[in-house]
Amino acid sequence: MNHSNKLYAITALAILSAGCKVGKEYVRPATDLPAQYRAAQTSTDSLSVAALSTKAFFNDPELQQLIDSANIKNFDLLIALKNIDEANQSLKEAKVNFLPELGANIQANTSRPSKNSLNGLSMGQFLGTTTVQDYNAALNLSWEVGLWGKLRGMKAQALSKYLQTQEASKLVRSKLVSSVATGYYNLLMLDEQLRIANRTVALNDSTLRMTKLQWDAGLTTILAIQQAEAQKLSSEQLVPALLQNISIQENALSMLTGTLPASVYRLKKLNEISPAVQIPAGYPVALLNNRADVKASEYSLCAANDAVGIAQASMYPTLNITAQGGLNSFKASNWFNIPGSLFGVVAGSVAQPIFQRRLLKTRFEIAKIEREKSVLAFRQTVLVAVTEVADALTTAARLKEQLVLAEARVNTLRSAIKNADMLYKSGMATYLEVILAQGSLLQSELELSDLKRQRLAADVILYTALGGGNYQ
Repeated sequence: MNHSNKLYAITALAILSAGCKVGKEYVRPATDLPAQYRAAQTSTDSLSVAALSTKAFFNDPELQQLIDSANIKNFDLLIALKNIDEANQSLKEAKVNFLPELGANIQANTSRPSKNSLNGLSMGQFLGTTTVQDYNAALNLSWEVGLWGKLRGMKAQALSKYLQTQEASKLVRSKLVSSVATGYYNLLMLDEQLRIANRTVALNDSTLRMTKLQWDAGLTTILAIQQAEAQKLSSEQLVPALLQNISIQENALSMLTGTLPASVYRLKKLNEISPAVQIPAGYPVALLNNRADVKASEYSLCAANDAVGIAQASMYPTLNITAQGGLNSFKASNWFNIPGSLFGVVAGSVAQPIFQRRLLKTRFEIAKIEREKSVLAFRQTVLVAVTEVADALTTAARLKEQLVLAEARVNTLRSAIKNADMLYKSGMATYLEVILAQGSLLQSELELSDLKRQRLAADVILYTALGGGNYQ
C-alpha cells in the first residue's frame, strides 16, 4: 500500500470512528414535584409572578433607582459576570478541539564529533570533514481524531459549565434585588419607628408637665413625677438607637449599590407602600425553568454526565495523525533551494491504553460517582426551591392576619390614650394607668411598623423564591 492509500485509510478510519460515542445522553432525573404548592390558598394556574421584571414588580421610583445602581456597580455581580467571561473563553477553546494543531519550527545546528570517535572517523573518511551543519524550517501538524465522542463530550461539558455560570450570575442578581428591596423596606420601617418615638416623646412630655402641675397643686406624689420622667427618658433613648440603625442600614444599601456610605434618598413612607393583594405562584414544575439555582444545578449535572463519557472514552484507543513538511539542508547556501530542499512526512498512529495502574478505570468510576452526587444535589435544590415557595406563601398569608389584629390593637390603644388623658386631667385615673397606656401604645406601634415591613419583605421573598428578579 502506497503512502496515499495509507493516508486515505487513516482518514476513513477517523471518519467512521468519529461517529462512535460512549457515555449516556443526558436525561433529567425524576423530581416528583407536586401538582401545586402546599400553602396555595386558591386554585393554581400557569401564571407566575416570576415572569415579571423587577421594574414591573417594584413600582417605587426610589427603590428602582437603588436596584439600577446595584445591577451596575455591585461587586459580587461584577465578579459573577467575569466568571461568565472566563467560562466563555473555555467554551471557545472546546469548540476548536476538533481542529488540528499547527506549529512552525526553524532550527539550525552544527555538530563536530571527536576525530577519534567512531562518528568522527566515519565522517572524515566519507565526507572529508568532521563538521556537520543542519538547517531545518518546517510546519508541524498534529491532529487527534475525535473518537468515541471524547472531543464532542468536552465541548458539551464546556457549554454546560458556561451556561451554569450564566445561571449563577442570575442567582446573584436575584439575591441582590431581594437584598436591596428588603433593606429599603427596613429603612422605611426605621423611619416610621423614629416618627413613633418622637411622637411618643412629645406625648410623655405633655404627661410630665401635667403631672408636675398636679404636684404643685398637691394632688399627686413625687413618685408620679419620677415615673413620668423615666417614661420620657425611655422613649428618648429610642431616638439615638433608631438613628444609629438608620445610618447602618443606609451604609448597607450603599455597599449593595457599589457606592461609598451615604444617605439614601426616599420620598415615600412605609404606610404609603401597599403589599400585593395576591401573588400568583404558578405550578411547582415551573421552578425547573424559573429558578436560577435549579437551572445551575441541572447544568452542573449535565457537565458531570459529560465527564463520565469523557472518562470512558479515555479508556479506548486514540487515533493521531501527524504531518511535517518544509525545507531541510546540510548547507546554509542550499537551505532555500526549491524543490531540492523540500521534505514531507505523514504518519498515523493508534494508541490503546493497556495498564496504567488502574488510573483510567479509577477516573471513570469517580466520574460516575460525581454524576450520582450531582443528581442528588439537583433533587435537593428542587426540594429546597419548593419548600421556600411554600414557606413564603404561608408567611405572606399569616402576616396578613397578624396585620389585621395589630392594627386593631393600635387603634384600641390610641383611643385608650385619649380616654386616659381626659380621665387623668379630671382626677379619675392614676398616673400609672396613663403611663401604662402610653407604653403599650408605643410598643404596639413599633410592632405594627415591623409587621408592615415583614409583610412587604414577604412579597419580596416569594417573588425571589418563585424565580423572579430578572433585571429588565
